Amino acid sequence: MKILFVCLGNICRSPIAEGVLRTLAKQHHLQWQIGSAGTESIHVGEQPHHYSQQVCKENSIDISHQRAAQFSKDDLDRYDLIYSMSSDVYDILKKTCGASFDENKIRLFLDEIYPSENRSVKDPWYGELDGYYEVYDEIRKGCEAIIANHSGEENNKSR
Repeated sequence: MKILFVCLGNICRSPIAEGVLRTLAKQHHLQWQIGSAGTESIHVGEQPHHYSQQVCKENSIDISHQRAAQFSKDDLDRYDLIYSMSSDVYDILKKTCGASFDENKIRLFLDEIYPSENRSVKDPWYGELDGYYEVYDEIRKGCEAIIANHSGEENNKSR
């Protein structure tokens, strides 16, 4: 299984999701490939936001090695599932992908726990550290749901 998380700048929400799901997949002995990207290029090459790193580190997850990347239409071929962290990012992905957009492959992240409610993970970028804790908790719940909902799919993937 290859999973990509996408937010705007790839320094707050999606790197947290990548780190959390990578950790959970390892704990469940899943051979998943997990990445993250942003729709914007402004932070390409940068480490995750220092608050994102701090909150993950406090939860025994090191995301300091991650570097921001920009989503590319080629990612549609590289990944089995692409999770948009928010509805505005989902709309950008829809526009970027055009006719190649596949709603079975590109999904709103929180639909894993709140199906069809169109919920977004709040962008903590403009806030303080406490907002990053809230985002981490919500992302952890979503990643746990991904494990519960999709871990059986690994056995069905051809290698």
